[in-house]
Amino acid sequence: MTYGYPPSGGQVTGEAVELELRPARLASRTLAFLLDLLVQLGLLFGLSVAYGAIGIHLDSDLAATFGLLLLLTCFLGYPIALETLWRGRTLGKAALGLRVVRDDGGPAPFTSIVIREVEGLVVDKFLFLGLIGILTMLSSERAKRLGDMLAGTVVISERIPGQEALAVVMPAPLAGWAQTLDLSRVPDSLGLAIRQFLGRAGQLDPAARDRVGNQLLMQVAALTSPPPPPGTPGWAFLTAVIAERRRRDELSGRVASAAPVWTPAATATAPPISYGNQPAYSPPAAAPPPPPPAPGPGGFAAPV
Repeated sequence: MTYGYPPSGGQVTGEAVELELRPARLASRTLAFLLDLLVQLGLLFGLSVAYGAIGIHLDSDLAATFGLLLLLTCFLGYPIALETLWRGRTLGKAALGLRVVRDDGGPAPFTSIVIREVEGLVVDKFLFLGLIGILTMLSSERAKRLGDMLAGTVVISERIPGQEALAVVMPAPLAGWAQTLDLSRVPDSLGLAIRQFLGRAGQLDPAARDRVGNQLLMQVAALTSPPPPPGTPGWAFLTAVIAERRRRDELSGRVASAAPVWTPAATATAPPISYGNQPAYSPPAAAPPPPPPAPGPGGFAAPV
């Protein structure tokens, strides 16, 4: 099985596949933290006033326990609840256009959010006045603090002009097979590499595109089972793997269902791409799109 792009002309940009995710840096993350801190202090003050207004009289031990619960609710429950329910955002992060995601760009699961926030509360944000968190972010290529390293997460900036994320759409002939896939051995780093490659494949030099695509195919094929149906093009295999990972995230509740964003508007300027024996396919520039091309060998057509 090969990637499936025949030699053709295209824009030569070299072999590198650029990272679509833009890690948030120290300045924006610090400002988001300060905004969240103001919200948390306001929440703590409001709960304390409400507690005082109720006039419940507790002995010293119970009062200390209740005070600890208030602190944990404000400084731990607040970020965990919001990042879980709001797909990686708190009020401060939303104001700065930041989001917590998995290393491969997928939604951060609840366990990862708990790990990064508990570690952050104990070490990164307050120990030595946040010096540990600052040093780890400055020394990390993706501006990760220690909690992100332990949790396998990264904070990204979503306000990058001109950046349109390309989502992958499950090839119809592979939908049933993909549901039987064992993806447990596919690391997040490989998933990210595939997503990057699929987003840039149309801009790569044909020889480099096929070389990188075939390298990814060999890695994924060695880590997944069962093998795809005979005659499956390589592009369809990689697309199905990433689309199935997304589907399982949606089913698990870690991310809300979303319509595909690989739209004609997002790819109108992409050069024509051909798949196997299919004719060159270039996404239309305006809606409504034309009918999809007729399926070729194996029932595959270019994704639309």
